Amino acid sequence: MFRQVANAVENNPQGSWYNVRMTRIQEDIIIGTILGDIYICRSQSGKTSIQIKQADRYKEYVFWLHRQLKDLFLSAPRQRKDNQQWYVNSSFSGELNRVHDIFYINRKKVIPKNIKDILISPISLAVWFMDDGTLDYREKDHCAFHLCTNCFTKVEVRKLIDVLDSNFGIKSSLHYTLCRGKRHARIYIGARGRERFIELINPFVLNCFKYKLPTLYLAPQRLDPSGSDSTAVKNMVL
Repeated sequence: MFRQVANAVENNPQGSWYNVRMTRIQEDIIIGTILGDIYICRSQSGKTSIQIKQADRYKEYVFWLHRQLKDLFLSAPRQRKDNQQWYVNSSFSGELNRVHDIFYINRKKVIPKNIKDILISPISLAVWFMDDGTLDYREKDHCAFHLCTNCFTKVEVRKLIDVLDSNFGIKSSLHYTLCRGKRHARIYIGARGRERFIELINPFVLNCFKYKLPTLYLAPQRLDPSGSDSTAVKNMVL
């Protein structure tokens, strides 16, 4: 994977090019953002950077990502005046070059063959969900999650479904959604996998995304078919 990187070197004030040594948690967060909405851009000169941008209601998320990935940024998030969107651009990074090589082919985002060795942390799942997940919830009637995977092929989505099962014990299935006249594959997490999914991601979901989680006390018997209480995952201090 991209665990082995060069020692950090001094960067210039403009942040045009430097290498950083990302921590394990930082890499796990980056993995989640890539599976979600973030696009890693490589310039014609071969330098790679990322841009984080979210609507004003998700300001907390932008600042959280900036804080967790602080080694990649030389400036603080800023807000656009026209649409109130918050954004921040990373410096160019050799470490991001390695990430780009894993997840992009000819500028197209792909799921790498060794995704089972890469997608291994609950925090990656949580970031992926915050970025590109939805809740389908009707009190006392229905609770399910979708992970939007529109940019991936059906084969790639099936690969992600297999990893959710093998690495996390989350049962899910492939569903299709119609967008602009075209069918896209997405991941559906229903009765067989939702309790485990909630258990893993809940410690990391930020307040601005809590609306994507069901209110568990309303109908716990519908969320856990076995009727047992979910076991909380140990919360990482980030």
